[in-house]
Amino acid sequence: MLHKTRGVVFKYFKYRDTSIIVKIFTEAFGLQTYVVNGVRSSKSKGRIALYQPLTLLDLVVYHKPSSDINRISEIKCSSPLKTIPYDIVKSSLGVFMAELLYKSIKEEGEVADLYEFVHHSIEILDHMEENYLNFHLQFLLKLTKYLGFGITSSDQFFLLLSDDHLSEITHLLLNESFTSEVGIKNSERRMLLEHLIAFYKVHIDNMGEVKSIKILREVLEDIQ
Repeated sequence: MLHKTRGVVFKYFKYRDTSIIVKIFTEAFGLQTYVVNGVRSSKSKGRIALYQPLTLLDLVVYHKPSSDINRISEIKCSSPLKTIPYDIVKSSLGVFMAELLYKSIKEEGEVADLYEFVHHSIEILDHMEENYLNFHLQFLLKLTKYLGFGITSSDQFFLLLSDDHLSEITHLLLNESFTSEVGIKNSERRMLLEHLIAFYKVHIDNMGEVKSIKILREVLEDIQ
């Protein structure tokens, strides 16, 4: 049966000579796996761009709950990203966020609130012109609420920080909007990210290594 849904691309894998397996977080069915045939052939120029991390999609998909891999009937970009793919800092943030989401979201079924948060966050990052160096930290802090282990002022997470100034910064990042300016040193940014990754690993089984974090650190340090 065919279904309409919005979706966010997390990642894709090459499959056979010209096809891909793509992981898409859908509003209607949660995290889903689709096979897309021929998208890497010479006759499908540009189509692979639809499957880059954090691309926002409108989809018509075949969905069988008993199937591990489904197919896409129709696909189009719902809101083309204007800056994330072309800004080295934003693209690094985007790849990191997509990997974290892929490793964190295990749910299938309707996940409307979580989907709306992810979709809206991507749009905010894409439209921001400044003060987005802390975006990934705010995103991880705010995302915990939707994953079921939300960080609050009394949470054990703050006990891990062992630094009053870092705790104050974390409170601001957690409670302020994405567009608010929060002053933070690169060393503090790096330390807080390490604590957040450790906190996620406590709550998410088999999360494993976050490979994109190395590139993200290098990019953020280069612009300081």
